[in-house]
Amino acid sequence: MTTLIPIFADHLSHDLSALQFADKAAARILMVEVRDEADTVPHHRKKLIFLFSAMRHFAAALRDDGWQVDYVMLTDPDNRQSFTAEVGRALDRHDIADIMVCQPGNWRVQEVVKSWEEMFDRRVTITLDDRFISTPDEFADWAEGRKQLRMEYFYRDMRRKTGLLMDGETPEGGQWNYDKENRKPPKGGMDYPDAPKYPPDAITASVIDMIRAEFPDRFGSDEAFDWAVTRDDALTALQHFIDNRLNCFGDFQDAMVVGEPFMFHSLIGFYLNSGLLRPLEVCRAVEAAYRAGKAPLNAAEGYIRQIIGWREYVRGIYFLKMPDYIDENFFGNRRYLPDFYWTGETDMNCLSQTIGQTIDHAYAHHIQRLMVTGNFALIAGIDPFKVHEWYLAVYADAFEWVELPNTLGMSQFGDGGLLGSKPYAASGSYINRMSDYCKDCRYKVSKRIEADACPFNSLYWDFHMRNEDRLRGNPRLNMVYRNLDRMDDETKAALRARADDVLKSLTPSHAEDYL
Repeated sequence: MTTLIPIFADHLSHDLSALQFADKAAARILMVEVRDEADTVPHHRKKLIFLFSAMRHFAAALRDDGWQVDYVMLTDPDNRQSFTAEVGRALDRHDIADIMVCQPGNWRVQEVVKSWEEMFDRRVTITLDDRFISTPDEFADWAEGRKQLRMEYFYRDMRRKTGLLMDGETPEGGQWNYDKENRKPPKGGMDYPDAPKYPPDAITASVIDMIRAEFPDRFGSDEAFDWAVTRDDALTALQHFIDNRLNCFGDFQDAMVVGEPFMFHSLIGFYLNSGLLRPLEVCRAVEAAYRAGKAPLNAAEGYIRQIIGWREYVRGIYFLKMPDYIDENFFGNRRYLPDFYWTGETDMNCLSQTIGQTIDHAYAHHIQRLMVTGNFALIAGIDPFKVHEWYLAVYADAFEWVELPNTLGMSQFGDGGLLGSKPYAASGSYINRMSDYCKDCRYKVSKRIEADACPFNSLYWDFHMRNEDRLRGNPRLNMVYRNLDRMDDETKAALRARADDVLKSLTPSHAEDYL
């Protein structure tokens, strides 16, 4: 009798808890590529290439390590194209006594796994995903009784728990957070290091051919795929970041530059969220670089905060608030997603640049996501569920547990302030300050109501006017409403009229065209 161990695309870790508890001689691993998951949203072609290639490489490594592995490719004629159906088929092939699986990261998949025990009349053991620093139960205990679930205080507890950047009981340097030092705009004449490249091997090349054949109309470019797809290469990508970009990451992590999609960012989110890298090993490597004098404290702290602070925090929120969280819509927004989110064809240069690089690379950094594409969707009143579906589809590091709270909560304020103390709405002046996008834009960031005025400007004020009953009184928006109160009725009407013109010019998108 054998134990069946299904492994998902975000479980590509050799020390996965389900593997730790299993006996190689009495276990059968099951890995499957299924259309049910590939088609949940129109996932970017490079995202599919990365995940399927990384899965195939991981399966090969497991076999080399002595595991028995059933791997079902997408094009296998017997593939039933769903997790549950393929588990059932594996039960038919083998003498399976029980099923053991590491806790899925997706709520929907977790509920599916829970149904298998009754469906297949087999014991199903769900092991804790110990690759994270905090468990969902630990986060729920932390959250209980708190009026506000602010990440900063959770982050401090994670620093204490891990000992990262700690000097005894106090934070290194005397401060917990150096974010104020990490908001510098780009400087002219800066050199940005090249990203590491990993040319496709035979396995990856076959996946690329398959994706082109099976998803010919799918969103995104599949050209020049050169990402790491193995743990060894992911480790070299981490080291490349530490050696070449970490020292400037802190200062310029919020900056945006035309033609520079990567700048000083680490480009390892794909590897973290698929399991090729562990969060704690990444943070310890960054801390070691700081202590060796290879990176300033604000860079090391800022990077570590993103992982043991924000990444762990949003996972906690996800499992605490699902399944209802996905339907949150604080502003009641119902507007369609504009078609340029899928094409990049817009005269707004900031959106064209950000979406264009998303099409090319399945990547944009956090400020491009929050303050360009997310900001526009927020102030334009786009349905947050549609925004969530887009982010989940287009970014290679997007798994629902990390993407949904970031999009619906942080970016769209759909949860009414659970994650953020105010909406991340901004006019064109923020984008102008933090990028060089505005200088070559057809629209003028200095104008508000004219036909060539930056659309962000009128939409920003219209957003605050139409949501005044929900937002006035928020202490972080007092200045906004004081400025609004100083405006005469004619100016307000002109801003609303310009915003209305912008919104009427938007053409709805059809995501189904990319499935």
